[in-house]
Amino acid sequence: MTEVIQSAIAPQIDIFNARLAGYKGLQQIWIREGRISEIVSMNTVVKRLPTDDLQVLDVGGDWVSLGGVDLQINGGLGLAFPDLTSADVDKLRDICQYLWAQGVDGFLPTIVTTSVENIQRSLAVIADFISSSQQDGKPTAQILGVHLEGPFLNPEKRGAHPEEYLLPLTIDNVKRVLGDNADIVKILTLAPELDPSGEVIPYLRSLGITVSLGHSQATAAEAQQAFELGASMVTHAFNAMPGLHHRKPGLLGVALVHPDVYCGLIADGQHVSPIMIDLLLRASGYERGIFLVSDALSPLGLPDGVYPWDERQIEVKNGTARLPDGTLSGTTLPLLVGVENLVRWGICEVESAIALATEAPRRAINIPGMEGLPAAQLLRWQMHTATGEITWQRLFK
Repeated sequence: MTEVIQSAIAPQIDIFNARLAGYKGLQQIWIREGRISEIVSMNTVVKRLPTDDLQVLDVGGDWVSLGGVDLQINGGLGLAFPDLTSADVDKLRDICQYLWAQGVDGFLPTIVTTSVENIQRSLAVIADFISSSQQDGKPTAQILGVHLEGPFLNPEKRGAHPEEYLLPLTIDNVKRVLGDNADIVKILTLAPELDPSGEVIPYLRSLGITVSLGHSQATAAEAQQAFELGASMVTHAFNAMPGLHHRKPGLLGVALVHPDVYCGLIADGQHVSPIMIDLLLRASGYERGIFLVSDALSPLGLPDGVYPWDERQIEVKNGTARLPDGTLSGTTLPLLVGVENLVRWGICEVESAIALATEAPRRAINIPGMEGLPAAQLLRWQMHTATGEITWQRLFK
């Protein structure tokens, strides 16, 4: 049983013998006034006067990381983010607390294709929540902005997105969708082939919005042009796009060899087979080119069953959600299950698996690293060699 500090975080704590992604050897993590102040190699000789209030925690070579960041999550506890109203603030707060308990520090509520009115209403609710309800300093998952997945998608690769709400990709339509809340939109997924003028991606980048390519039939040439114009991400790699072909590399092939593009990946074993996940990670340099997402739907945190989804229904079995016609629509598995899966399947080392859910998504949207952040965000990971399983817990409770 790993040791957890149960009380409030002491003013001064030194964590010894920690393994951290991106660091060689064992490290010390210094915590001062509840925040991570410095990371120092265990081989470094540090001379300082001891203080009476200094606590020491030896994690014995376990991995320590920040919590996860989920850049694509569609809802939770029965609430779909495209359906948000002002009456849902308490439920939104519950979702933040639930995700914190699932090891997630921050997330982007993802609004899938729906009416412009629904999008703008949801954006307004989230904007108000960010400015008021999550400023009390309590440990909870933070809303970092919004991911708009649509409505500028190729109808041929729309997947579970309702066709009647898809829109042509023009600057005027983008302005109409964003309304007065463009400042909270962090990622917008679009199909680049819908804009032969090449005007939309630079416009979105001028607003500080990360452009992700997805639900697309883009050729390699069209994808290359989109990346040259400023797109820097791919939404749920392999899903809702042409597969890799030895003569037609397409969108995904171009993304994998591009040094400045990150691809989101759903590691539930259903959206992408473990063999193809292995291939994808090797080709992209693991956390240098891939980050994990949950793509979780509103039944996240609820048992398997049949649930409403816009005007339709989805059936959840063993954490996988499908429409009545069998179309794969998402999952209800939390983000860090993907880390556990990658280790269980033997696809990558523990360090990379953890980084794929914690470090890589932060880098993909330019969130600062560990130093200076609240110590409450730290997770402790333990590898069970007998079973090949990895488990985690919040280091401070």
